[in-house]
Amino acid sequence: MRIGHNPHKDKAQIASDYFHQIVIPVYIPNQEGYFKDGFEILKICLQSLFATIHSKTYVTIVNNGSCNLVVDYLNELHRQNKIQEIIHVTNIGYINAMLKGIAGQKFSLITTSDADVFFLNGWQSETYTIFESFPKAGAVCPTPSSRSLRNHTANIYWDNLFNKKIQFNHVVNPEALKKFGLSVGNADFYNAIQLKKYLTLTSKKCKAVIGAGHFIVTYRSSIFDKLEKRYTDYVLGGNSDDLFDLPVVKKGFWRLSTIDNFAYHMGNVMEDWMHDEVSKLSQGNKNIDYNIKQITSKSNLSYFIKSKVFGKFILNKKILRCFLFFKGLTWNESKNYLS
Repeated sequence: MRIGHNPHKDKAQIASDYFHQIVIPVYIPNQEGYFKDGFEILKICLQSLFATIHSKTYVTIVNNGSCNLVVDYLNELHRQNKIQEIIHVTNIGYINAMLKGIAGQKFSLITTSDADVFFLNGWQSETYTIFESFPKAGAVCPTPSSRSLRNHTANIYWDNLFNKKIQFNHVVNPEALKKFGLSVGNADFYNAIQLKKYLTLTSKKCKAVIGAGHFIVTYRSSIFDKLEKRYTDYVLGGNSDDLFDLPVVKKGFWRLSTIDNFAYHMGNVMEDWMHDEVSKLSQGNKNIDYNIKQITSKSNLSYFIKSKVFGKFILNKKILRCFLFFKGLTWNESKNYLS
């Protein structure tokens, strides 16, 4: 039975001051084996996040079936309003948990992040600089990778084929690249030439590295307005690029990264530097405003021509090696760069 009229019916939602959402799925089912240091890694991740974000950042944590110790910790952060939203679900998989987090809210920018990211000073402002300098940027990673140049990047090459904006530059922070390799258990993740040079795109204001990784990425929220898929059968990996990478290029946007490194991937093992570095973090300006320029997305035909037809040509290893030579590598470097 219902009596009376709900006073909130047909009432407009009050506009939020937040414009940037951070979504972090958390799955730490226990403190054994692979997850032995998971709780401590998570605490470092969130401490570094809180120390470096501005006041208009909305933090969403998706508890993806973690143990009670982690749940209690997250609930306490929510009570302290350090976390603005916490979603508790059973283990539905990393990608599905991420999709849960981005639904039901309206923000200009959405950052998706793993729970083992160490955020560094300036990561937000540097990300905004890329969006501002490259209006076609749809996804921006604050951790550049020399190996990202073939990952959904054909539309960048098409759009800049007849200008000199694409060139190789010396890696600003090679130690950060080495550190990432160690964090994924592969010290040789980047070869010698990849540690020295990466492919960049130049605007009037700055440079960006072509391509973007996955463990922390900031998207235009419009990327997710009309997702073709809202669920994956995979716990991790699988067709996840269909849900996060493809929508960027299908709408005609570019996937780019900052020139310098503004976040670390910690992995699942605690190291002394993590506690040392988190105490040094500080957000210079907590009151940042940023309005991303809205751009009309491209047609399906444009995507087909640039990413399917031209992409099959330019991303072929033999063709791309010639392209890399043309853009500044020696012939020997270009042969080894894609290995």
